[in-house]
Amino acid sequence: MRKINVLQFICPAGFYGAEMWILALAKNIDTHSINCKLAITRESEVQNIEVYNRFQSLGFDAYQINMRGRFDPRVIYKLLRLIKEKKIDIIHTHGYKSDILGLAAARLAGIKAIATPHGFENSKDMKLQLFIRFGCMALKRFDRVVPLSEELRTDMARIKIKPAKIKLIDNGVDLGEIEIERKIWSSQFLRNESEKKIVYIGQVASRKNVIDLIKTFDLLYKEHQDVRLIIIGDGPKRAELEIYARSLASSSKIEFLGYRDDRLTLLKGIDLFCMTSSLEGIPRCMMEAMAMGIPVTAFNIPGIDKLIIHEQTGLMADFGDTEGLKECWKRLLYDSEFAGELAQNARNHVINNYSAKRMSDQYMKLYQEVMLESV
Repeated sequence: MRKINVLQFICPAGFYGAEMWILALAKNIDTHSINCKLAITRESEVQNIEVYNRFQSLGFDAYQINMRGRFDPRVIYKLLRLIKEKKIDIIHTHGYKSDILGLAAARLAGIKAIATPHGFENSKDMKLQLFIRFGCMALKRFDRVVPLSEELRTDMARIKIKPAKIKLIDNGVDLGEIEIERKIWSSQFLRNESEKKIVYIGQVASRKNVIDLIKTFDLLYKEHQDVRLIIIGDGPKRAELEIYARSLASSSKIEFLGYRDDRLTLLKGIDLFCMTSSLEGIPRCMMEAMAMGIPVTAFNIPGIDKLIIHEQTGLMADFGDTEGLKECWKRLLYDSEFAGELAQNARNHVINNYSAKRMSDQYMKLYQEVMLESV
C-alpha cells in the first residue's frame, strides 16, 4: 500500500490539548506509511499559531489558510484547492469549526473525512453554542468519528452518530518529550521547604471551572500561608477570574502566568497539580503532570476517573466539593511519603496505558482501514 496523505485540520484557539494532540500524533506516526500534514486557519495577526510553528519544526509540511472573522465559508474552497494540490487522501479535523469546514471540503474533493472530538464546551455564549450544534450535525456525516475517551464516545451516541462510524482511541501523551524534560534541571519554580506550589495548566474557559480551583486555594490559605497557586493558560474567563482573585485574602499568592511554551519545565518545581473541570475527555495536561511525577487531584468527573484511581494514582473529591478538595490537597502537600507513592503510581499508569505511540499506531491502522473502503 502506498503512503497515505493525511491532512490534520484545526482552527487553533491557542496551544492546548487538541493542538498538542496533533503534535504527539505526528511525532509518533509511522512515516513509512503515513504522510502527516497540517493546515490551520489564520484568523488574526495576534493569533497563537504555536502548533503550526512546532509542526514545521518537526520537518512536516504545514499550511496557513486565511480566515476573516470567526467563521468564513471561503475557507472551504481554499481547503479544497489545498487538498487537490497536495493529493490529500484523508482530512482529519479537530474542533467545531474545523469539523464543519473540513467536512464540506472533503465532500467536494471526494476524499475521506475523520473527526476527533476533544471535548465539548458548556459556555452560555450563543455563538459558541451555535457552532457546537452545527458541529454535531457535521459529525454525523464523517466516515469515522474517533472520540478519545469513553465519556466522549457516549456523547457521540447521544447525538445519534451511527455506531459503525464510532471508533474509540484513548488519548495519549508524548512520553519522549516527557523523558527529555525530566532529565533537564531548571532553576525556575524549584521545590523548596518554605512554599508549596499548586498548579493548573490549560484553557481558562467555562468548562474548566477554574473558579472552584481558586475557591479551594483560598480555603487552604486560611489554614496554611505557605502555599501558592499558579494558573498557566489563557482563555475567555481569565480577566473575570483575575478580578475575583484580587478580592480574596489569598490574592498575593495567586499567579496568572498566561500562555507559556515551557509548561513541562515549570512542572518540575510543582508540588501538586489540580483540575476542577466540569467536562473533560482524558485531559492531556493531567497526563503530562502524572508522567512527570507530579501528584494530582481533581473533581471526580468522567474522563478524569480514567486517570485518577482514588488513593492509588491521585485523590478526587465530588464535583463542586471545594472543602473536600482542600482536604485532598492537604494530604498530598503535607505527607511527602504518601504523595511520592501516589505520584509514582500515577507515572506508571500513564506510561503503561496512555502513550502517544500506542495512540498513533491505532490511528495508522484506522487510516489504512478507511482507505481500503474506498477501493
